[in-house]
Amino acid sequence: MSKVFGSPYDVWWVVAKTLLLYATAVVCFRVSERRTPAEMSAFDFVAAVAAGAIVGRVPNAHDAGYLAGAATLITVLLAHRLTTRLRYRPLFAKLIDHPPRLLVADGKVLDDALRRSGLTRRDGLLRRHGVDELASVRFMVFE
Repeated sequence: MSKVFGSPYDVWWVVAKTLLLYATAVVCFRVSERRTPAEMSAFDFVAAVAAGAIVGRVPNAHDAGYLAGAATLITVLLAHRLTTRLRYRPLFAKLIDHPPRLLVADGKVLDDALRRSGLTRRDGLLRRHGVDELASVRFMVFE
């Protein structure tokens, strides 16, 4: 029966690792830069997904203790912090940041810029922002 449900010790250890890793993640995110989901870049998203994967997987892994999970989590978040700092260097920023693109100028869609951004006219970017008339748009920048 213990193979099906696990031993009480195993269950309590999973709970303890979960709470410890969650607290570690909260502290790490608290001391890092704040960003809203709308402000997240690709590397912010990668760090958030990796942190979630670590906090979600390590407590149930029998081959990974809290210290291994915390070390992994902290390493990912330190790499994220380093990436954030390196973005102030123009060469590095050019490698990882997408340049802003002008998609609409004076009511005209710039199809080449739209295509380079991986967007189509059917994506409805203007409608999502309450714009019904293209002619009323002076500039639209995709960041």
